[in-house]
Amino acid sequence: MITDQRVTAANGLPPLGLLIDKANHLVQMLAAPSLAQLVLRVALAVPFWRSGMLKWGGFLKLNDTAVTLFSDEFMLHLPGGPYHFPAPTVMAFLSGSGEIGLPILLVLGLGTRFAALGLLFMTVIVELTVPDGWPIHLTWASMALGIMAYGPGRVALDHLLGHAVSPGR
Repeated sequence: MITDQRVTAANGLPPLGLLIDKANHLVQMLAAPSLAQLVLRVALAVPFWRSGMLKWGGFLKLNDTAVTLFSDEFMLHLPGGPYHFPAPTVMAFLSGSGEIGLPILLVLGLGTRFAALGLLFMTVIVELTVPDGWPIHLTWASMALGIMAYGPGRVALDHLLGHAVSPGR
């Protein structure tokens, strides 16, 4: 009797290709795109949020350390430089505001692609300030680009608002 080897092998086990296909399907179920997108958003938000929390001494009040960092410590490593940051108090305020506001938007999934774009821009500035940190900065840039390219996923206010505006999407 001839058996179909695509269905079962001689020992009764499915052929390797079928096992690999089933394993791939299981991995896909565990890593659902919406879950991956949510985790990606949170993972990018955390380091910026933590950095932003260190810059504030109260509601809309920068602490002295944040201003000192931008006026005395941080330098822009550009050709012919390094250079001091222009308007260090303004830069500290903008940085601290972005590091708090953009991660909140990212985690909520509200204006997600624009929040990721903002964090990508901040990552470029951080890279120009701390060029030796490129491995982690590359990770942040990759996460931001992934969010910008694939969007927030279904676990996001953007998704809910999109369906509220045009339910057929």
